[in-house]
Amino acid sequence: METRSTNIARRWFLQKCGVGLGSVALGNLLAAEGFAKTDPLAVKPPHFAPKAKNVIFLFMAGGPSHLELFDYKPQLEKFDGTLPPKELLEGYRAAFINPNSTLLGPKAKFNKYGNAGAEISDFLPYTSEIVDDIAIVKSMQTDSFNHAPAQILMNTGTPQFGRPSFGAWTTYGLGSESQDLPAFVVFSSGSKGPSGGNSNWGAGFLPTVYQGVQFRSGGDPVLYLSNPPGVDEKLQRESLDVLSSLNRMRLDETGDPEINTRINSFEMAFRMQSSAPELMDISKESPETLEMYGAVPGAASFANNCLLARRLVQRGVRFVQLFHEAWDQHGNLVRELGKNCANTDQAAAALIKDLKRTGLLDETLVVWGGEFGRTPMVQGLDTTDGRDHHPNAFTMWMAGGGIKPGMTLGRTDDLGFNVVEDGVHVHDLHATLLHLLGFDHTKLTYRFQGRDFRLTDVHGKVVDKLLA
Repeated sequence: METRSTNIARRWFLQKCGVGLGSVALGNLLAAEGFAKTDPLAVKPPHFAPKAKNVIFLFMAGGPSHLELFDYKPQLEKFDGTLPPKELLEGYRAAFINPNSTLLGPKAKFNKYGNAGAEISDFLPYTSEIVDDIAIVKSMQTDSFNHAPAQILMNTGTPQFGRPSFGAWTTYGLGSESQDLPAFVVFSSGSKGPSGGNSNWGAGFLPTVYQGVQFRSGGDPVLYLSNPPGVDEKLQRESLDVLSSLNRMRLDETGDPEINTRINSFEMAFRMQSSAPELMDISKESPETLEMYGAVPGAASFANNCLLARRLVQRGVRFVQLFHEAWDQHGNLVRELGKNCANTDQAAAALIKDLKRTGLLDETLVVWGGEFGRTPMVQGLDTTDGRDHHPNAFTMWMAGGGIKPGMTLGRTDDLGFNVVEDGVHVHDLHATLLHLLGFDHTKLTYRFQGRDFRLTDVHGKVVDKLLA
């Protein structure tokens, strides 16, 4: 995929350099290129037949501890309180801990669940019920060990600000099937927003029409969506028509894609005045569904956001991302991890059950995970109940949309420190998810500053073992 052909120099020449038939020629060029009528979010075909058409990304910002949730290590328990082998720490960089930090045994009990006997801790009782529907990847790896760059890397393919997010690449490549809601919707819950900020769902150098739109869980999902006093629908429609005609005149003149974004945003906001209140009213869901999620109409919660995510993909929204920033347990590991799981586990599992019940799971990719894992060594104010950031190995899970269910991929060493089998880098994850959406990740590109950019940059390979 390539950026649009702007031919700005040719247009400038025809307009500004006194060519007699310049205006006529320019009009023909623009009509042929279709800029005035282009819908940047029109549905587009991918490179090949996709397994998935929508994505719901449950982003557990802060770094969930794989050692307390998915990756049980008896040896770590055995050597609790001792120093790790010196050779293990050669060249290792951490955010806060020092070489004298001792090993910390797992603070959870594990049991085996499902047909394959996947090991899940007692922190995740609801996830244990869906293990036959998900693929657990214990061998994730990343390059960054601080929150903001690691989050940006997980969401944009680079730790540097300014690149398009995974959601933006998806909407750029596929467009949207929803006429009344944004193509890419973002929710945030937890104690604060993600450390990487809006860049986690930004469009970077892509036209901004592809960036995520942040919704609130209560009231108007977007501020100022309701009309002010004295403005009715007829007056607003007439005002927008005049504004649209002026914007299209400017679009015909310049071909600037940001003008298309502006037109699209105004029209989308107008349509959302009808569609958004209906979307947000989860009281229309059955009592059984609300109970399954743990959702409460009118409340702001991860549970409500999960239910809204299902409602959004039902309405054709391409990409929904839920950020829950609360997983940075440098201390108070047991208490805070328990709190996080209580706030998210039931709803995440309910989402899989609900998508499966409604027939949406086969076409919806669901991804759960954070930006990195936690160290096998202790770190915290009381020195007995916390872990530092750890990029070498962590766990994520996926479901639906062509993912092979009921499997566990990858293995870490006896201490959960390094990956020793089937490593999956963030770039490999992106390549695999794009593959399931119907894209060759090396060909979904956009030309910017003289070269073709892509989500996976110059890296990434599809993880065939994850494919159904």
